Amino acid sequence: MHDTLIDPATLARHLGEPGWVVLDLRHDLADPDDWGRFQYRRGHVPGARFVHLDHDLSAPKTGRNGRHPMPSPEAAAALFGRCGIDASTQVVCYDQGGGTMAARAWWMLRWLGHRAVAVLDGGYVRWTREGHPVTTEVPSPAPRDFRAGAPLPTADANEVRASLDARSLAIIDARPAERFRGEVEPMDPVAGHIPGARNRPCTLNLLPDATFKDAATLKAEYDALLAGVPLDRVVHQCGSGVTACHNLLAMAVAGYPMTRLYPGSWSEWVADGTRPVATGAA
Repeated sequence: MHDTLIDPATLARHLGEPGWVVLDLRHDLADPDDWGRFQYRRGHVPGARFVHLDHDLSAPKTGRNGRHPMPSPEAAAALFGRCGIDASTQVVCYDQGGGTMAARAWWMLRWLGHRAVAVLDGGYVRWTREGHPVTTEVPSPAPRDFRAGAPLPTADANEVRASLDARSLAIIDARPAERFRGEVEPMDPVAGHIPGARNRPCTLNLLPDATFKDAATLKAEYDALLAGVPLDRVVHQCGSGVTACHNLLAMAVAGYPMTRLYPGSWSEWVADGTRPVATGAA
């Protein structure tokens, strides 16, 4: 079973096996409707099903629940069933490179109790660079009965806000440092961060070639970041609950048990003007 990362050579050996399903999560936040679909039509891993971040992995937006609201467990289970996934399936998720989009699907499957899911380390760029096959053929998967387990616990805005005075949660923000500090904000109407949050840009999980750092390096880095905080107090967030999943994946690679996600993240937090906002590095 592969439950964190998988390399292209290993995936290539299993292409076409009935117990394996590959999901293509390529997506561009600056061109959310068309870019991923266009890339998929140009070429993809043979047998891969295209899954859209906005249309498949997110619930409808209300204006107060963030940019990529988490779908209900029932809706997510129905999606994965349509993709041909059941309890016996090994799932592999990939995006263009570093795994920031693929990690969202990885986390959602883990959230619903499906352990056999991994992210393609280095993504489609590494897959093609290493000479593995691509196709433009679109598969027609036979639906399967995906039975969700009890969802993993998450955090919500009320719990995060209630924790601020006592700093009872260790909130890990996966956004770039300049967004965390409030110097720029390209996606959301308010710049800054949740007071007391710690910044761990998800790009720090990667080497220059967009593959993950080794487990020992990630363990040392997250040990230093958390500084002994009990893991049940760790909550991950980002702009909209997507790239935070990359930090959850990195911690899993490092050998940590699953910690919690705040799915609404910054875009939900700032939708309520009464919630406090901090700026600067600390």
